[in-house]
Amino acid sequence: MGKDASFDIVSEFDFQELDNAINQTKKEIITRYDFKGTKAEVNLAKESITLIAENDNRINAIVDILQSKAIKRGLSIKIFDYGKIEPSGGSMVKQVINLRQGINQDIAKSIVKEIKASGLKVQSQIQGDVVRVTAKNIDDLQKVITLLKEKDLNIPLQFVNYRS
Repeated sequence: MGKDASFDIVSEFDFQELDNAINQTKKEIITRYDFKGTKAEVNLAKESITLIAENDNRINAIVDILQSKAIKRGLSIKIFDYGKIEPSGGSMVKQVINLRQGINQDIAKSIVKEIKASGLKVQSQIQGDVVRVTAKNIDDLQKVITLLKEKDLNIPLQFVNYRS
């Protein structure tokens, strides 16, 4: 058994599912009684979502709707990085929600550190915004996945490109 097994740890989401969740959020805002006669906007850009409403409570209500729609579409709410609610033109307020995709270097280093501290016979290396884990024993790879699922990192992790 000279061949090593490996997998990649990534943090990504389906942009189309997010777009669908945004559209469902917009539809719900139009039909909800507490939003009748008010101005509320949800705008999706490539790396962020901008919410605009008349006050903080409305922004928070939009966030609740967005989170529930995202969860129903299989998206982790850990992809959302909430900015401050700040004044926008007129009597409006806005909030920018940045979208987390990819594993930044600090989190990648902490993942590698966790894997090393576990004492499992695996190698892990950072490759851009992906962490590759390699081992001779497939069971050790399963243990790494279990270990990382138990850790509460502030980003969603997926385990892909499994090769044995």
